[in-house]
Amino acid sequence: MRLDEYVAELQKVTILSPMQENELWRQFKIYQSTIARQKLIESYQPLVFKVAMPYRDMQNIMDIIQEGTVGLIEAVESFDHSRGVAFSLYAVHRIRGRMIDFLRNEGKSDLPCIDTEVNDVIDYDSTVVEQVEIHEMIDRLRQAMQRLPSNERAVLESIYLESEEAKTVAENLKLSVSHIYRLQKQGIKRIRGMLSRFMKKF
Repeated sequence: MRLDEYVAELQKVTILSPMQENELWRQFKIYQSTIARQKLIESYQPLVFKVAMPYRDMQNIMDIIQEGTVGLIEAVESFDHSRGVAFSLYAVHRIRGRMIDFLRNEGKSDLPCIDTEVNDVIDYDSTVVEQVEIHEMIDRLRQAMQRLPSNERAVLESIYLESEEAKTVAENLKLSVSHIYRLQKQGIKRIRGMLSRFMKKF
């Protein structure tokens, strides 16, 4: 399939109402409905395209989109709809991770990067030891993020990785803006605590 054909197919995707989506999650997670599973994957395909947009001029864009779709499927399979976190916030990192891993395996070192937050802190002229230390720090940060309560993690990822406004995050999570700021503050405090011993080496 060519990119223009893929985009044409995306135009046919209908946006689910919250009620429709909740029912699909219920049918899939409780009754293992393959029809509901497929409908959820199809409905969130535009999210894959959105994440792939920085790579739209690359020759292998459809391979990138295919990898992102694998990430979407993995997210649908592992998502816990009962936690009250918006699926898009959960899925976007699986989708992006699949794309980045694919491109790294392809040896694309000069990518228009959607992992900007990580790559901006890496100096490729630094020594091997320095690069190892930086990568270790990034890995520790990612591990710390994964250990956060789901709402705190969703807020930090949305604000710092997705550059979303607190108001938008509040709407997505169905929380007040003041609650979002509290979750943001709590999440940062937890991460600092988890990383404090490691950061003494730097």
